[in-house]
Amino acid sequence: MGVTWKLPATVAGLGSAAMLVGAFGFQILARMPPCELCLWQRWPHAAAVAVLVLALITGWRALAWAGALAALATAGIGLFHAGVEQGWWDFVSTCTQGSIGGLSGADLLNPDAALPAPVRCDEIPWSLLGISMAGWNAITSAGLAAVWVFAATRRD
Repeated sequence: MGVTWKLPATVAGLGSAAMLVGAFGFQILARMPPCELCLWQRWPHAAAVAVLVLALITGWRALAWAGALAALATAGIGLFHAGVEQGWWDFVSTCTQGSIGGLSGADLLNPDAALPAPVRCDEIPWSLLGISMAGWNAITSAGLAAVWVFAATRRD
C-alpha cells in the first residue's frame, strides 16, 4: 500500500500546528508579546489544523484545498507583515497590541501608573539569518500550501 493523500495533508496540518506552538513559545517562554499582525497570522494556522482534523475524520480529500487556502492566507499576511517591518509599505499607525493583564482598576485610572508598552507591527523583535518571524512564517506557510496542494492533487 502506497502513500495516500493523508500523509502530506498530515504533514502540512502538523506543520501549522508546529507554527502555532512556536508562536506561543515565543510569546510565553521568551516573553515576546505578539503585535496585531502576528495575531492575524495565527488564525489561518488554526484553521489549517481544523481542516486536517476534519479531512482525516471524513476522508474527504477535497478539504486539502481549504488547507492550502489557509496556508496561503497566513503566508500572505506574513509577507505583508514582513513588508511593514522592512518599511516597504505602511500599515495603520494603530497597529499595536498592548496588554493590561494584571493591572487593577485603580492602575488603569491612575494617570501616573506605568502601563506596558504596546507592541508595534513595524518593529522586528527577533530574526534569523536576517529574516524576521513574519518572514519565516511567509516562507514556511508557502511551503505548507504547496504540500496541501500536493495532497489535494495526489492520485491514490
